[in-house]
Amino acid sequence: MLSLIEVSGLSRHAFALRIGLDDSKLSKSLSGARRFSSLDLARMADLCQVTVDWLITGEEPPLAVAARTTGGDAGAALVAAKRYSTLRADMASLGYPQPWRPMTTGLGTGGYVEQGHRLAEDALARVRRAGRSISEGALAALIEEVFGADVAVVELGTGFDGLAVASDDVKLILLATSHVPARQRFTLAHELGHLLAGDGQDVHLDRDIFDKSQAKDPSELRANAFASVFLMPEGILRDAVGSTGLTDETFAVLSCELMVTPSALAYRLLRLRLIDAGSCDRYKAITAARAASTIGLGEQFAQRVTEAGTPRPPGLLVRDTYAAYESGAATLRPYANLLETDVDDLRRALESEHGTHDAS
Repeated sequence: MLSLIEVSGLSRHAFALRIGLDDSKLSKSLSGARRFSSLDLARMADLCQVTVDWLITGEEPPLAVAARTTGGDAGAALVAAKRYSTLRADMASLGYPQPWRPMTTGLGTGGYVEQGHRLAEDALARVRRAGRSISEGALAALIEEVFGADVAVVELGTGFDGLAVASDDVKLILLATSHVPARQRFTLAHELGHLLAGDGQDVHLDRDIFDKSQAKDPSELRANAFASVFLMPEGILRDAVGSTGLTDETFAVLSCELMVTPSALAYRLLRLRLIDAGSCDRYKAITAARAASTIGLGEQFAQRVTEAGTPRPPGLLVRDTYAAYESGAATLRPYANLLETDVDDLRRALESEHGTHDAS
């Protein structure tokens, strides 16, 4: 702490004033006679541009090292992931832990693909118990609500799909903005598969989830198998095909309702033996835009393209940073940083809104 005061360029008295303490309380805290409160730590972190976690442990997250050693879009993704991860760890230290809910059934026996399928079935059962459906549009919000993972969408350019971060305090999925909504949705399910399977700690990068060279990595096979079953549940597909078989219109409806690419849907139907190889080849040649246009959903498809290209902060983290501010455990800065707005402008807006409610 003493070194932070020196680096800040402030006197002890000025430093104490900036974090809301008098000289006596600061001296007692530095000597160990008084503990810094969570708000004291939050204010020091703001003032010194460090994290609360670093103030407590003195350790830099592994993501910070990875971000410095990885270039391009992956490096930018790691920088964003570090920002969200350290803030999530800070919230945990301030009494707002992530509501992560892991699967309790385990992976079981069998190969990696079989494990992915079984994990997806268990995850779908949880979604149903929560009264939700995988065919809902806002998959990121569903995953946050049902599983408790933070989900963010960040502008990263091309050449990078997403990543998953796992640590004791953090479960984060970070996606790149995309002009292909179904690819982004598959990436989201893929990264959820990594988290639920417990595929290592720290960070798991996926530059291209459809890269065939990744097939050498068993965890990638499992994550892709999970995503396929999770996004295209067997029961829904069998009900749609029914006893009369699959029509072109039914196929287009399925692709749009489940928000998956026609090629992914065609391969899934083939594996379930609901269509033959010839039908698979015909259906996988259809584009998502054409499938939507066929059934009069072109406008809805365009809206999904817009949404997939829009950045999104982690919803749970936004909720928790505001709750920490509202309770007095943290300053307003973490919340403002997530919203990417000036903290003073946000404070004035919140105070003005409060005054409007009082006057009404």
